[in-house]
Amino acid sequence: MATSSDIRKGLCIRYNNDIFKITEFLHVKPGKGPAFVRTKMKSVTTGKTLDNTFSAGHKIEDVRVETHKFQYLYSEGDMYHFMNTEDYSQIRLMKEILDTPELMKEGEVVTVLINTEDSSPLSVEMPAHVVLKVTSTEPGVKGNTATNATKPAIVETGAEINVPLFINEGDKIKIDTEKGQYQERVKE
Repeated sequence: MATSSDIRKGLCIRYNNDIFKITEFLHVKPGKGPAFVRTKMKSVTTGKTLDNTFSAGHKIEDVRVETHKFQYLYSEGDMYHFMNTEDYSQIRLMKEILDTPELMKEGEVVTVLINTEDSSPLSVEMPAHVVLKVTSTEPGVKGNTATNATKPAIVETGAEINVPLFINEGDKIKIDTEKGQYQERVKE
């Protein structure tokens, strides 16, 4: 048993007869009243997001997890296929338990959280950022840069990302997987 002070990003807990992964949290100590922890949790079975507040010292049931490195192979409808990089076993996961499937390209190595009780996969953690090639975007208009202007661009995985006007087709860009935002252009 853990308490609300043990809450951190990525922690898996059992709540309302389901398993949730903490995606965001904030410890709040108001001037009046007791402290509490405001959380955003994602169900690992349905993919639904839930906002919840735990009072200070509240007992939570954490789920023991192991992390394994898996390589993304391909998708088939809503099923995504992964291969364990150690023993080459393969698993299939539903799209709902993936955080940002639109930013995953074939061959990408991700971390899969596995429940130690029944060896079921709970969630997939992407690397902090990925480098993807821009496949299509409008050309930037010269002199249109008075502010931080952006334009939509389609990357090689099919995701649409807003990029600065100087990005062209064929450029490789670094994308923050947590926010799904452009970070920088990558030189080759």
